[in-house]
Amino acid sequence: MPELTYGQTTIEWHFQLDANLKRHYVTVERGRPVLLRGPQVDEFEQEALVLRRARWICEKLAQVNLPLISEPIVTGSRLRYAGRTYYTEVRHAPNLIKPRLTFTASRFIVDNPDGKSIQPEALTPLLDQFYRERAHEKLLVRVRYWQRETGLQATGARIRYFQSRWASCDAYNTLEFHPRVMELPASVQDYVILHELCHTVEKNHTKVFWALVSSHMPDWQKRHQVLEQAVFGDAV
Repeated sequence: MPELTYGQTTIEWHFQLDANLKRHYVTVERGRPVLLRGPQVDEFEQEALVLRRARWICEKLAQVNLPLISEPIVTGSRLRYAGRTYYTEVRHAPNLIKPRLTFTASRFIVDNPDGKSIQPEALTPLLDQFYRERAHEKLLVRVRYWQRETGLQATGARIRYFQSRWASCDAYNTLEFHPRVMELPASVQDYVILHELCHTVEKNHTKVFWALVSSHMPDWQKRHQVLEQAVFGDAV
């Protein structure tokens, strides 16, 4: 497997041909070599692409290789939503068949038939569903807002799960957003939406694309920096 050294870090990568992509993407995941996807290139060109994103890759490797949270969630734990972490109350609810998650605008409440604590693997599906519902409720409304503001038009917008991306704009100009976008601050959610709307005009990250983003959101770089802290893939 090819590798290169960047500072004190050895980066191994695996290339995956995807002729449907017009540019190359780098994905970092726990316990796996870096994945480079895109049009066919030889190993020398692959190394250049990986080296171009080496600093970003090293930062993400450090993040994804942190120990996984394994402690039970109890009253006083914090859950993330819209750029903040919220106090979480876990209540014993013996009359329920399965756990239930609600949000009161100031805290999360977990009603759990098994006691006053809940394991992360039991909570994750509930939190995913919460993000998905909020994305349908709030994010798609913001898509319509930004279409009115910019004049950029998508053929549709929907919520779907990606392996390693926040959002996408397909060849038919349909926008797709990962539910976890709802973890981000509202201003960054808006940036993700605008970013994808600009791809309805320019599919690649060219100067024309970034000029279009800047014309509608002059401070986009600050919002983009928040995304750089995510563990999802990034375009080369």
